[in-house]
Amino acid sequence: MGGETTDKTLTQPSIPRYSAGPVGQQIHSIYKDRLGQFTSNGQYKAQNLMGYMYEGRATGEDHVKLSVYSPPDLSRPLFEEATSHKFEKTSVGAWFGPSWSTHWIKVELRVPSELQNKEHLELHWDAGNEGLIWTTDGEPIQGLTGGDRIEWVIPKTFRDGKFHTIYIEMACNAMFGNPTGGDIIQPPDMNRYFQLHMADIVAVNLEARALRIDFWIIGGIPPLRIRFKAVANIFAIDAAREFPDNDWQSHEALQIENAIMDEFIAGKGSKEAIVRCREIARKYCGNVDTADIYNNGKDYIVYAVGNCHIDTCWLWPWAETKRKVARSWSNQCDLIDRYPEHRFVASQAQQFKWLEQIYPKLFDRVKSKVKQGTFQPIGGSWVEHDTNMPSGESLVRQFLYGQRFFESHFGERCRTFWLPDTFGYSSQLPQLCRLAGMSRFFTQKLSWNNINNFPHTTFNWVSLDGSQVICHMAPSNTYTAEAHFGDVKRSVTQHKSMDQDATSLLMFGKGDGGGGPTWEQIEKLRRCRGISDNKGLLPRAKMGVSVEDFFDRLEKKAIEGTKLVTWYGELYFELHRGTYTTQANNKWNNRKSEVMLHDVEYLATLATLKDKSYRYPKKDIDDMWENVLLCQFHDCLPGSCIEMCYDDSDELYKKVFETGDKCMKEALKTLGFSRDESSKGSLTAINTTAWQRNEIVKLPKTVASQSSEYALVKGNPGLASVEIMTNSNTSTKSAVSVKEIKKGVFRMANNQYKIEVEGGSITSLFDLAEQREIVPQGAKANQLVVFDDKPLYWQAWDVEVYHLNSRQELPGGTTEISEEGPHRVSLVTETKISEESWIKTTISLAASVGDQPSYIEMASEVEWHEKWKFLKVEFPVDIVNTEASYETQYGIIRRPTHYNTSWDMAKFEVCCHKWADLSENGYGVSILNDSKYGFATCGNMMRLSLLRSPKAPDAHADMGRHHIRYAILPHAGALDSRTVRTAYNFNHPLKILSSSTPISSTTADLLSCITLNGSKALILDCIKRGEDDEDVSRGELTKRKGRSIIVRIYESLGGKARGTLKCTLGAKKVWKCNLLEDDLEEVKIAKGEVALELRPFEVQTFRLQL
Repeated sequence: MGGETTDKTLTQPSIPRYSAGPVGQQIHSIYKDRLGQFTSNGQYKAQNLMGYMYEGRATGEDHVKLSVYSPPDLSRPLFEEATSHKFEKTSVGAWFGPSWSTHWIKVELRVPSELQNKEHLELHWDAGNEGLIWTTDGEPIQGLTGGDRIEWVIPKTFRDGKFHTIYIEMACNAMFGNPTGGDIIQPPDMNRYFQLHMADIVAVNLEARALRIDFWIIGGIPPLRIRFKAVANIFAIDAAREFPDNDWQSHEALQIENAIMDEFIAGKGSKEAIVRCREIARKYCGNVDTADIYNNGKDYIVYAVGNCHIDTCWLWPWAETKRKVARSWSNQCDLIDRYPEHRFVASQAQQFKWLEQIYPKLFDRVKSKVKQGTFQPIGGSWVEHDTNMPSGESLVRQFLYGQRFFESHFGERCRTFWLPDTFGYSSQLPQLCRLAGMSRFFTQKLSWNNINNFPHTTFNWVSLDGSQVICHMAPSNTYTAEAHFGDVKRSVTQHKSMDQDATSLLMFGKGDGGGGPTWEQIEKLRRCRGISDNKGLLPRAKMGVSVEDFFDRLEKKAIEGTKLVTWYGELYFELHRGTYTTQANNKWNNRKSEVMLHDVEYLATLATLKDKSYRYPKKDIDDMWENVLLCQFHDCLPGSCIEMCYDDSDELYKKVFETGDKCMKEALKTLGFSRDESSKGSLTAINTTAWQRNEIVKLPKTVASQSSEYALVKGNPGLASVEIMTNSNTSTKSAVSVKEIKKGVFRMANNQYKIEVEGGSITSLFDLAEQREIVPQGAKANQLVVFDDKPLYWQAWDVEVYHLNSRQELPGGTTEISEEGPHRVSLVTETKISEESWIKTTISLAASVGDQPSYIEMASEVEWHEKWKFLKVEFPVDIVNTEASYETQYGIIRRPTHYNTSWDMAKFEVCCHKWADLSENGYGVSILNDSKYGFATCGNMMRLSLLRSPKAPDAHADMGRHHIRYAILPHAGALDSRTVRTAYNFNHPLKILSSSTPISSTTADLLSCITLNGSKALILDCIKRGEDDEDVSRGELTKRKGRSIIVRIYESLGGKARGTLKCTLGAKKVWKCNLLEDDLEEVKIAKGEVALELRPFEVQTFRLQL
């Protein structure tokens, strides 16, 4: 302000007055590209870090002696048998094959003196295939995967200059089988051979190895290894670095990386230089050499947990899966010992059972890790199953058998349903999960949607009945992350539910083909955590936590008031829609086995009540269910496996049907019946459904005659009468007729419908009571159509929306009357599909019986030898509605018939069970089937999908002979119990039995001892014995005194329903229970009756204590 003075003599800090010389600006792209030299195996390998990774190597017979036993006929002998054979000399460079063969290699190791004092020794073994290392006392200790997991840490006890022996069980398949031409979904090359490239004793420079991981992570990480080349272009991944060039974070990392390279060069790659390089790295990522990096008390939001998701069958047969389990889980036991922070989850009780049966020592090792809490069973189901096509009862048994196994072997049930990789999620899963003791659900498959992006990461998923589970979908969009920098980063950048909760699961490990997490992945995550703590560039990840810890915290937040967003109904997967149809015979086997098991359990339950000397066939029933549940694995039932898997499943189903037939005969014999058509005695039938049935049934050939081919079967639940129908005892009112009304045009009629058929197609379907034409003018129902079916990549899996543009009608052939009786009439038409394929369709109409719904049945015999074609049958109907209804497990799901939005159009092919329906106010049409699952309704066009013909991964998928049944069921009024029950009947045909003696009133009463009355929406779907009844239990869990019967009921139409469960067996108590048969609450029983009330689509289970 004036007057101040400044001492001009004071010295101020200053940069040098004179420049020391020119300094240029770094050319960012050049210095970034330079980084690749440091860890490259290219022209500078000898001078870069890779040239200093190893301190010595020993190979050849002086140090690694090899001999081999090659079992014949693609057999897979276990250790004791294999090692009892003579071994022949072999060497590095030898070839082993063909595909799927096994070779046991005896490996004798002698560490040379110059390596005996090295810090760390490994056997490096690479034959390009999978293998399992065994000790000489028969303990499997680690798996090997060619080109990927090739190291085994040599014990220090081997450093005595003597030879030490291990065995390697070599499997002649890679992680993803043996695909032809390198494209993993192509059918296997059955003559593939593998060369042993490497069998070396290696001294590893651990500091150099650690520096490589430091350098890798600090650099921002190269791109994810894309699992499937064909979909690589889906992922927009920066091949150089995760951060953009103009980001300060990228510049700082670049300076650190270049400083490391400069220090390495200056120190000429010496051990001391490598240590100094690591000190530079620590400035950025901290001390990553111990698990203590996770124990600084800082908050974290990414829960990193290891898994390997072994497909129970896919591109390899079940026999190979059993070995994949041993290879993968032995790896994880080893890593848990080496890395205290490592936690590993494994699902699928079936895989645990295989391990227990085949590898008991390894199972004990796993069990000890489970007890420690480091190896964590999860999922609660028998396998990671498909959820679209199994019946409701099958979904129940997945949980029942899975949870019982985990509880009986590890002392705990699972709390989280684990299903990361299946092709859509049934709308009833939340309800069933809650009833099976699980309130959380993990998946991620919807990230594969190819039309719409699913909008949530963490949310409440709500079932048809209102039940909910907390669902989390990993925002990294994978269940087998490589634990890269980018995986951790995307756990936040792709998180869609940050407003409610920012935490996420990062599931890492080699998967599908097995293997699980690697030491590299665990090391990378340590560095990612260090960067988070030191620089804040990444969301903070934590190891040493569990999936349950993650969900426990979420549930606590929800209880305390956090309102998660909701998603109601099915989680429809917008991809892999072809799996509803592919491998038709496999799907036929599934449906028929489910029906058979329903009847076996019902009849066996009654047999135990009639005769105490009859033993409930629990082991047989368990074996059948476990095999059926196994075949419902999410690649097997959907049809996306190689041919070998379907050879396996065919054998299992054959065993199931043989066992079921045996059990059925034994139960019927105890009840006083015979299925032997040649046996003499009075004819009767057993109605295993819970409602009255009056139907015309074809007589067995041994009973039928020219004048009597059919019988009228009438009865309530239980015993039904059989009245043989002759040509003379049919009333005019109920008769059925067929005639040719003009050349090639036929009319079929009963007292409900009048139908006109031309060329195998229905040109008119007239409802006589309603005076209503169902087929629109000029349209044709039961019209066979074929589509070109070439998806973008996934042949067995996908059908794309553009296939609809290629629709071609199949012209009908000559139609003939094949049956012309008073009880049933039929027309048969053979249609030529191509030079090699044809379909013979029989349209039948039976005489109507009283007020029972009448339907038009089609039975098709198909010879199918097409390439990339899709066969469907169409039903245009004179009905208008923007929604169609489809049966799902324990309920109905409604889907759009229009393409208003991309979400609507995405459902151009959907899954249904026994029926699909299109109704308007006052009228509707249902299409029934006995083994099909694919359907579409577009406008008023209903289409049932019949057969596909993909050529990968099974080159012969669906080729050959097929038998298909479906039917048209028109109905006046709304969709109701008539459709539900008729479709149930269609799938549970009445079978005529014989009885050598008159059926006693005691037996008759017994067969109807459990009945359901009240609302027709109620379905009694299961009657069985209690799992832990003392006369039934196999001892897995605590036995329960006395005898009990389990009854499962559901509401089928979507409204509150009341009824009465009646039991004439003198039940002492009745308990409402969950799916696991735990008693929840006692319910009142008065005069043998229990009052019921069910919510819309609710499932209730009761235990009747006798």
